[in-house]
Amino acid sequence: MKKAKQFQFQVQPLINNNNNNNNNNNGLSFSYFDLLSEEIVFTILDLLTQNPLDKKSFSLVCKNFYFLESKHRRILKPLRSEYLPKVLTRYPHVTHMDLTLCPRVTDATLTNIASACNSNLVSIDLSMSKFFTGVGLLNLAVKCENLVELDLSNATELKDSAAAMVAEARNLERLWMRRCKMVTDMGVGCIAVGCRKLKLLSLKWCVGVGDLGVGLIAVKCKDIRSLDLSYLPISDKCLPSILNLQYLEDLALVGCFSIDDNSLAVLKNGCKSLKKLDMSSCEKITHIGLSSVFSCTICLEQVTLANGCSVNLDLADSLNKLSKLQSIKLDGCPVTCAGLGAIGDWCVSLKELSLSKCSGVTDEGLTYLFTKQKDLRILDITCCRKITDVSISHITSSCTDLSSLKMESCTLVPREAFILIGQRCHSLEELDLTDNEIDDEGLKSISKCSKLSSLKLGLCLNITDEGLAHIGMSCVGLKELDLYRCTGITDSGILAIAGGCLGLEMINIAYCKEITDNSLLLFSKCAQLNTIECRGCPHITSLGLAAIAAGCKQLTKLDIKKCYKIDDAGMIPLAYFSQNLKQINLSYSSVTDVGLLSLASISCLQTLTILHLKGLTPSGLAATLLACRGLTKVKLHASFKSLLPQAIFEHLEARGCLFQWREKVFEAELDPKCWKQQLEDMMQ
Repeated sequence: MKKAKQFQFQVQPLINNNNNNNNNNNGLSFSYFDLLSEEIVFTILDLLTQNPLDKKSFSLVCKNFYFLESKHRRILKPLRSEYLPKVLTRYPHVTHMDLTLCPRVTDATLTNIASACNSNLVSIDLSMSKFFTGVGLLNLAVKCENLVELDLSNATELKDSAAAMVAEARNLERLWMRRCKMVTDMGVGCIAVGCRKLKLLSLKWCVGVGDLGVGLIAVKCKDIRSLDLSYLPISDKCLPSILNLQYLEDLALVGCFSIDDNSLAVLKNGCKSLKKLDMSSCEKITHIGLSSVFSCTICLEQVTLANGCSVNLDLADSLNKLSKLQSIKLDGCPVTCAGLGAIGDWCVSLKELSLSKCSGVTDEGLTYLFTKQKDLRILDITCCRKITDVSISHITSSCTDLSSLKMESCTLVPREAFILIGQRCHSLEELDLTDNEIDDEGLKSISKCSKLSSLKLGLCLNITDEGLAHIGMSCVGLKELDLYRCTGITDSGILAIAGGCLGLEMINIAYCKEITDNSLLLFSKCAQLNTIECRGCPHITSLGLAAIAAGCKQLTKLDIKKCYKIDDAGMIPLAYFSQNLKQINLSYSSVTDVGLLSLASISCLQTLTILHLKGLTPSGLAATLLACRGLTKVKLHASFKSLLPQAIFEHLEARGCLFQWREKVFEAELDPKCWKQQLEDMMQ
């Protein structure tokens, strides 16, 4: 930002002189911008990263800027694949191709990319794209000889023949194949033989790949650093060769149900390079098998065992072998007081601990745990419903340097305990207090945490505008604020937030029923705002939405479900100003065919949810679906399935659009306290 201001001061005199000279040059075309060196212009372009439209505006200043912007651009994220031929002509130096906004990418598209980019292309992301085959991948592999990164996640139709084409990319270093469910050991074997330089490989949910394919990867790809084998049907046959990988640092074995204690008992050779291990949801593994693993991976720094075996003394004893351990994630595991106490005694260098939804967490266990924990930075005790102010007192007195604390639904913690957080933990940047008893005095104390960037207060029914005002005045760096169903909040509280937190990027005021257009007018001053959730706010109208559209140009996600007073008048400015909008929920609003069709001008729009729009007709829906060419997901009421020609759905699905059909009847709104009681009854 400082560089940008310096440039502004240096160039402003040139602009003024240029304007004067233009009046005296009798129509001769000359711009002082042409005198700027390529290096200076590139420096300016490096600073234009916040809004995707900024570089486009920059390139329209003059011919020189237009040329230099095309020369400078290295990353390309096209809205639709049909634009690529012209776009690639304009940007010949692209090295990174992101096609996540293009649901339909054919072999012809990949061939065009390969021909245009050639050896310049280093990375391509096809994780949200379909319709390509091994033919297109072969063109990429052969023509783009410097390709080192390829993301084929979610390519559920790709088979071994396509994997064999990927194997031709000899310099490939990072490959993601998550959910490529039709690829088998044969396809992965081809990749192992052809892509010897692989350093990262993700085969998560590639359920056709077993011991043979993984074993070949371990034997042929000696440089592997990161390997994700989650949900693969592998056994003890391939584990020794995996742990023999000399440079392996990150290994994920989530949900590998065929691995048991006996599988791990055969491990003898250690993997001294391994730093991260995730063995969550491996239901057949107990502390016995984990002890075998930890004995040969003594340099582990991060261990994740979510939804696994009981956290008892035996498990803690096995963790004691890991002298460098800094992070433990035990989400969803049953725990004992003795186990937590032993972890506290033996793992004294912890920086991160997650006990989210762990049954058995009590004040006694946490008291033992935090007796020696002085360096903890990240703590998650979400849904630990048995703890009280005793635990909070020990946590805040021992872990004063916490940067992240998540304690959603710790419902036995009294409101007085939240004052301790603000008094003792001034380094907090992330704080989740969703569904707790915090009140205004607690918020006043927490406002002392001036570094806060994310604060979640959803379902906190005791807070009001008074407490929120303290946050607005002191936490000026706040970027994310969640006030979901905080019924005590009105426009007055939002005034303090919008006035003090100008860098706000996400706001959730869903079901804050006293909120009006005045709040949206205030939020329109927050230029960085990209996500707004204001469903169930009956007083919000199209006037407030128009202000948001005009002021928040970076808006990408908007939820106005059950904002009954928003109609077509709000859609018109949204369609004009919000060109970055990707996702919108209009359910239960008063928008009709006219307003819906206007959204077709938003070329980025991908996800559309339109349930129970009384003013929506089959013909209006059909026109909108055909006009919004970038749609990848549409959620509709099932009644429309029989009202539109099947050919329309087939055409849209061929473009890459997925339809989700819902049978939901019109919902009457519940009182917030009644809603919360129903939720608590379900949890018991």
